[in-house]
Amino acid sequence: MQRVGCSLLLLFLLLSSVCGLAAGVDSDAEAIARVVERYRDKVESRLLPLFQFTGVDWPPQELQLVAIKETRRLELWARSGERWHYIRDYRIKGMSGRLGPKLKEGDRQVPEGSYRVTRLNPNSSFHLSLKVDYPNAFDRAMAKRDGRRRLGGDIFIHGDQVSSGCLAIGDRAIEELFVLAALLGTEHIRLLVSPIDFRIYSDESLLRNRPDWIDGLYRDISQEMRNFQRRQ
Repeated sequence: MQRVGCSLLLLFLLLSSVCGLAAGVDSDAEAIARVVERYRDKVESRLLPLFQFTGVDWPPQELQLVAIKETRRLELWARSGERWHYIRDYRIKGMSGRLGPKLKEGDRQVPEGSYRVTRLNPNSSFHLSLKVDYPNAFDRAMAKRDGRRRLGGDIFIHGDQVSSGCLAIGDRAIEELFVLAALLGTEHIRLLVSPIDFRIYSDESLLRNRPDWIDGLYRDISQEMRNFQRRQ
């Protein structure tokens, strides 16, 4: 297994933060490198056997996170070649709101849809966190259609066990995802948030008293989830 030295990782993070970012980001890059140095061996000891068992390279090419609100579960998938491989589940320990997408600031809803991870936060109040790009283009377009403003933001996957509008998965789990995200780069990680497991259930029961565009959203989520079929 080829290891990336901490000094090389730090250099990569510093270089990747140069373009167009405000002063002070360098300290974030250094903090990220320190987090990786602190937790990498522990994370690899837990995850590497799972990757080896499924035949996926470490670190993988890409990661997909699939969050299912109803079962409070976050699935970790890794791509090897053209295939996605299921790695493990994380329990969502803290999550506010109910089934349904986030519509406005302060509604305490967890967004639903397909999102990118855009930032690593090594200085989170909830141990560590990954920032999600809510509202995305679809969220903004539907808000404009509905005449909604103040959509909110600052949605994270983070540690600890409590959350309002975010996904709290505990400190041990966020350490694993944080280290993976630092090794791969956030551009190689996506998050899909679904109200239910559309691989098993229909979305028909969720379409009552909802904005009409949710029908299309749930069809898109359902179709994307089919790429991540767990084998018995």
